[in-house]
Amino acid sequence: MIKQIYLLCAFLLFQIGLQAQEVTGLTGTVHNQKGIAIAGAAIHLLNTNYSVSANSKGSFNLGHIPFGKYSLQVSASGYATSIKEIVVSNTLSQIDLELIASDKQLDEVVVTAQKSAENINNVPLSITTISASQVEAYGIRNVRDIRTIIPNLYAGNPGDGRNVVSVRGIVSTSYDPAIATYVDGVNQFGLDTYISDLLDVERIEVLRGPQGTLYGRNAMGGVINIITKQPGNTTSGFAGIDAGSFGQQRYRLGLRTPLIENKLFFGAIGMYNVQNGIYTNEFTNARFDQFSGIMGSYFLKYLANDRLSMVLNVKHNANRNNGTFPLVGSMEAAFDNPFKVNQDAIAQMVDNLINASLAVNYVTGKVNVSSQTAYQSNYRFYKTPIDGDFSPLDIVAIQNNFGKDWNKVQVLSQEFKFSSSTALESRFNWAAGLYGFYQHSPTKQGTHYGEDAGLYGSPIVNFTNLATHTAKNMGVAAYAQLGYAITPQLSATAGLRYDYEHKKLNGFEEIIMDGMMPSSSPDFERDSKSYHAFSPKVILKYQPVANSNWFASYNKGFRAGGINQTSTESLQFVTYKPENSNSFEIGSKNTFFNERLRVNAAVFYTEVNDAQVPTLILPEAITVTKNAGKLRSKGAELEISAIPVKGLSIDYNLGYTDAKYTDLKLGKENEVLNLDNNRQVFTPNFTAMLALQYAYELSAEAHMKLIGRGEWAATGKQYFDLENKLEQKAYGLFNAKLGISSKKLDFFVWGRNLGNKIYADYAYDFGATHLGSPRTYGLSISTKF
Repeated sequence: MIKQIYLLCAFLLFQIGLQAQEVTGLTGTVHNQKGIAIAGAAIHLLNTNYSVSANSKGSFNLGHIPFGKYSLQVSASGYATSIKEIVVSNTLSQIDLELIASDKQLDEVVVTAQKSAENINNVPLSITTISASQVEAYGIRNVRDIRTIIPNLYAGNPGDGRNVVSVRGIVSTSYDPAIATYVDGVNQFGLDTYISDLLDVERIEVLRGPQGTLYGRNAMGGVINIITKQPGNTTSGFAGIDAGSFGQQRYRLGLRTPLIENKLFFGAIGMYNVQNGIYTNEFTNARFDQFSGIMGSYFLKYLANDRLSMVLNVKHNANRNNGTFPLVGSMEAAFDNPFKVNQDAIAQMVDNLINASLAVNYVTGKVNVSSQTAYQSNYRFYKTPIDGDFSPLDIVAIQNNFGKDWNKVQVLSQEFKFSSSTALESRFNWAAGLYGFYQHSPTKQGTHYGEDAGLYGSPIVNFTNLATHTAKNMGVAAYAQLGYAITPQLSATAGLRYDYEHKKLNGFEEIIMDGMMPSSSPDFERDSKSYHAFSPKVILKYQPVANSNWFASYNKGFRAGGINQTSTESLQFVTYKPENSNSFEIGSKNTFFNERLRVNAAVFYTEVNDAQVPTLILPEAITVTKNAGKLRSKGAELEISAIPVKGLSIDYNLGYTDAKYTDLKLGKENEVLNLDNNRQVFTPNFTAMLALQYAYELSAEAHMKLIGRGEWAATGKQYFDLENKLEQKAYGLFNAKLGISSKKLDFFVWGRNLGNKIYADYAYDFGATHLGSPRTYGLSISTKF
C-alpha cells in the first residue's frame, strides 16, 4: 500500500511540470439589465488564483489565462450571483457579463463539496447551502442554529456550548463526532476542539449522507462545511451591535484590506458576546448561566503569482460561563418549573480554543496541488467543582482544575490534495490526497462525594475518586476519486479511501479522603488498539436538460472504534469496535423560470452495523461507548426556493426520517433489555421550515429597502434515550424580523420563539434536561464601509 502511494505522489508531482503553454488576455465588463456598469463586482475563475474587482466603469482585466474551459463566478451586492461557463482560447479575450437584481432571481451557488469549487446544481449530492445574506436573515449565530433550516438535521446542547448533531438518524453523541465539521478547510476534530460560534461567514454547506471517501473519519452522517470571508483587493469592513432579552449583547467589528495590491491581503474580525443568563438558580436566587466570550479571526493572504497562493488563518475563542450545565434532574421537573435550577455549586467554566492553519495552493495547466496544515487546541476546565447531582444537596461534585498540563486537547493535522485542472478539456476529472493527524489528550478529573453522599448509596463520604488519563491517537489516510463523462448527459464517479488509526490510552485512579494524601499507590492500566477501513463510493449522474440533474449513489461510512474507562471505582479499560454504514440515495436538482424556482428532492436508505452507543455513567460523569446493535434509517427530503414576484422570496424544506434499531440489546441493572424497533435518539421524525421575506424598495439610489420576514420552524417527535422513555413531542417555533437595509446601514428588530413554546432541547438518558430558549426580542444595527 505504501509503495502505491509513493508511486501516485511521484506521478502527480511529475504532472505539475506539464504547464499549459498557450495563454490569452481576458477582459470584460459587468453591467445590470439596464446597461448600467456595476462597480466593485467580484470576478473569479473557480479553482484558480485569478480574481479581480470591476472598476468604476464595470471593466475588469484578469491577465493572461491559459487556454481551456473554466467556470467564471460574478457577484455584487444587491445582485444574484451568476456562474458562466467559458472557453478561453485565442478567439476569446472580451466577455460581457449581465447581473440581475437579487429580488428578481435566485443566486447560482458555488460549493466546494467535492473539494473543488463548482456549481451546486452539478454536484450529485444532497447538499444545502446557506449564503452570507441568509446567515444574517435567519439570525444564525452558532452551528446549532442551522437545525430545521437543513432538512433532517437536529442540533442541541446541554448548556456547555458543545453541540450534539444528527443528520438522517446518524448522531454525534460521543466525543468522536459522526457529523464532520470543517471551518475554512480544517476538520474540527472533535467536540472538544471545534469552534461552534459563527462570525463573518461567506456560506455554510451541509452535505447529507456518508462522505467518507473525500472527508474520511467521522463523516458517517455528513459534513458541515463553513467558509468565512477572506480579504481581497478592495478595502471593506463592518461593525455591528445586537442586543436582546436576558441581557444579550453582541459586538462585531471587521476589516479586510490589501497591504500590497494584487499581492498581500489582511483581514481581522473580532466579536464580544455576553448574556446575563436565562435560568435562575433558586439556591442563590440569582441568574445561573451567565455567559461571556471573545472571538477573533485573522487572515493573511499572499499571492506570489497567478499560480501560487498562501493563506494563514488564526482563530481563537475564549468563553466564560458562570453556571454551565443549567440542568434539572428530570424532564418532568424541567417542564413543571421552567428555567429554574436548584444547585449548590456554581462554577465558572473556562473554555479557550485556538485554531490555526496554513493553506498553500499551486495551480498549473495540468494539476492543482494544495496543502493544509492545521493546529487545534482546547483548554477547558471548571475553576471550582460543578454540581454533579443538580440539586441543593452536597452529594457529588466534578472537579478538573489541575493546571495547564491537564484537560488540554491538542491536534495536529496535515492534508495534501492533488486534482485535475478545471482548464482541461477532458472527459476525465480526478482528485487524490493524503491525510494524517496526531491527537494528544491528557485528562484529570475528580468525583467528590460530599456530606450527603450517603443518600446516593455511598458507604463513605467526604472523599474524591481521581482518574488520570493520557490518550494519544494518530491516523493516516489516502484517497482517490475519478469522474468520467460517458456522454454529455451521463457521467459516473467512483472513489475509494483507506483509513488507518491507532489509539493508546493509559491511566490510573486514586481514592483521596478530604484533607489527606492518596490512600494507595496508583495502579496503571494501559491499552491500545488499531483500526482500518476502506470507504468506497459510486455515483451516477444524468442531466437530461441544462437545468435538471438526477443522481443515484452508494456510499460506505466509517467511524473508528476506541477505548473507554468503565468506572473510577474499578479502573478498567474496554475497547469498542468501529461503526460502519452502507447508504443508498436517489435525488434530483431542478431550476425553472430563469433561476426563479429551485426544487430539490431525495430519498435515502442507510444501514449501520456495530452502532456505537454512548452512555453517561454517574456519578463520575464518564461517557462509556459500546457497540449495541444495528440501525436502519430511511427517509425523504424536499427543498423549494422561489422568487414568484419581485421582492418576495420563499424558502421551504421538509425532511422525514424513520430511524430504528433493528437489533439493540442494552445492559441495565443486571438485566439485558431488548430494544429492537426502538427509535434513534436525537432524531426527530420530521423537520420543516417555511420562510417568507418581502423587500419593498424605498430608494433605488441608496439601495434602501424595507424588509419584513417571518419563519415557521417545526421539529417532529423525538426521544433522548434508547429506551424511548424521554420523549419530546412535535413542536413549532415562530420567528419574525422587520427593518430597513441600505448600502451602508442595516437596522432590524426581531423576535424568536414568539409563541413562547417550552420544549426540551437536550436530555441525558438518566433524565437531566436542558430546555430550549424561551421567547426573546432584540434589535440589530450594522454598518458596512
